[in-house]
Amino acid sequence: MSILIKNVSKTFGNFVALDRVSLEVPDRVLLALLGPSGSGKTTLLRIIAGLEVADSGNVLYQKEDITDQSARDRKVGFVFQHYALFRHMTVAENIGYGLRVRKTPKAKIRQRVGELLKLIRLEGLQARYPGQLSGGQRQRVALARALAAEPRVLLLDEPFGALDAKVRQDLRQWLRRLHEEIHVSSIFVTHDQEEAFEVADRVVVMNEGRIEQIGTPEQVYDHPATPFVYNFLGNVNLFQSRVVNGKARIGSLEMEVPEGTHPEGQAVMYVRPHLLDIEQQATGADHFRARVKHINRTGPLVKIELMTEWGDFVNVEMSQERFRHLGLKSDLEVFVKPREVRVFSATGRA
Repeated sequence: MSILIKNVSKTFGNFVALDRVSLEVPDRVLLALLGPSGSGKTTLLRIIAGLEVADSGNVLYQKEDITDQSARDRKVGFVFQHYALFRHMTVAENIGYGLRVRKTPKAKIRQRVGELLKLIRLEGLQARYPGQLSGGQRQRVALARALAAEPRVLLLDEPFGALDAKVRQDLRQWLRRLHEEIHVSSIFVTHDQEEAFEVADRVVVMNEGRIEQIGTPEQVYDHPATPFVYNFLGNVNLFQSRVVNGKARIGSLEMEVPEGTHPEGQAVMYVRPHLLDIEQQATGADHFRARVKHINRTGPLVKIELMTEWGDFVNVEMSQERFRHLGLKSDLEVFVKPREVRVFSATGRA
């Protein structure tokens, strides 16, 4: 393991920021800490960096306990959301700042700055000041400054949060390519699931100071471990149901509960909007009746709001082609078939 977090806890007054968190970060992996505000992800990042002191627990790097080491001795690179560049320094001076503090020879600083300018694709802009750069360019300079001293670990706190959507998209792709070039273990904090899934090798979903799930983006999205993860990762329909003998009942629909998840009694069925199929005619018993209430055709997917036979609203998403084929219109009665569901008991367990 590159980084090992063992039973780390942190409180601020009565607020529990981290509650006995343990985490292994494999070497050279780009890992995302994903979760809502207040889930503990930035606090965990700052404890790894040495910018925050844990109340209990340990932080190890390559089996070396660095819990009591200063931030400087840990040799980590830290990138903040708002760049934190020195406005009175040029791009080159900002990138080389950490090396000058360490009294690195000037020739070596010039060489390293030149290498990093090429790496971040800003050759020729070394004499500019931060105020003369775009937001995306300033964030790349901040990344280069963090990499200048050749850190063992790169830590990024909401690195693209201050940028507009198009620049954020471009920088996400750039960061992924950059990581493949430099091969430094990297951890970044985000509340944006799309960002985490696009950039990271592994995703850690956090909630209320604890880790809910760890896995590849595909594992976390396709197999959510808890109701929180399912709800947090995109839109979802919730159906109050009852499970009897391995079958979930909602309205006139009776479905087999997926193998390995058999919570008996009161349960909640989770279905994503794109996993609900609509037909104009009944095709079997595994459907429920609903009525079309609203249609939104903006974008590549058509979003349809339905009223179920038992009086709840349900959202369905389908392609434009499928929508045209069905010829759906407001107030039309339809039959809805869940294609893939996840059932959790009323206590929140699968």
